[in-house]
Amino acid sequence: MKKKISITTSCWNERENIPLFYERCLKVMAEFPQYDVEFVISDNLSTDGTREVLRDLASKDSRVKVIFNANNFGHIRSPYNAFVNATGDAVVIMCSDLQEPPEVIRDFLKKWEEGYKVVAGVRSGTDNRGITEIFRNIYYWMLEKLAPEQKLIRKFTGFGLYDRVAVDAMRSFQEPYPYFRGMVSEIGFPRSEVQFHQEARINGKSKNNFFTLYDMAMTGFVNYSKLPLRLATFTGFVLAFLSFLVAMFYLVMKLVMWDSFNFGLAPLMIGMFFFGAVQLIFIGLVGEYIGAIWTHVKNRPLVVEEERLNFDK
Repeated sequence: MKKKISITTSCWNERENIPLFYERCLKVMAEFPQYDVEFVISDNLSTDGTREVLRDLASKDSRVKVIFNANNFGHIRSPYNAFVNATGDAVVIMCSDLQEPPEVIRDFLKKWEEGYKVVAGVRSGTDNRGITEIFRNIYYWMLEKLAPEQKLIRKFTGFGLYDRVAVDAMRSFQEPYPYFRGMVSEIGFPRSEVQFHQEARINGKSKNNFFTLYDMAMTGFVNYSKLPLRLATFTGFVLAFLSFLVAMFYLVMKLVMWDSFNFGLAPLMIGMFFFGAVQLIFIGLVGEYIGAIWTHVKNRPLVVEEERLNFDK
């Protein structure tokens, strides 16, 4: 019996990209006739005709399995739900906007055939230049420093191939809001990295914005490092000590120059705003951890599905 390769993705208003995604993936898989292939595509309540395109593909090719979500469940939960619903001996996860070229699957399969259970796609460069890329590099550097024990993969977005044993291991985590990049590093298994150049979007605009990127960044922080909480305590001790030194300085200066030395309002106001800002920052960090606990305690499903196509086949 042939082994099966599952190609999974999620989409939201990608009507023009989905057919190209399907055709380019099929073209690559045609070079590997020793494998069967299936597609698992999760749709986040698209409104631009993407659902009609997916229905048409599913009606023509029973290998195309589609999950229609009842709502837009975002860029974290929806692709992960498609990933855990794949049935292949190896599962490829990638974006449907074609910024991650399907042609890299060739290299993934070759590494998998060599025995690697995880093959991670790592960006060697990108056509998307700008300030976002700078902040992304800073974020990965910070995450490496804050969670050194996890050894997270730099410039890795989740794009890659995963053997069935790795997929089953990640399914056992039962994460309601998974940070996929961290999970890949945490599960272990023999891993290889394949470099690729991230292409520019062919059609449409990116669905990511400041809030979605911030959400993913904070999810990585709170899921894989307790250092920010400890840093809050350490910062409190340091600021308390510095405040004591400043208070002693002002006391001595007042005693020595009682008539000529004035406290002034400027140091007082600067100190108040500074300490207030520090408190708000760390209250926000604590809130992120509480929010993560709240998400786990609710134990809601990854997504609510409205309809499935071809899963019975």
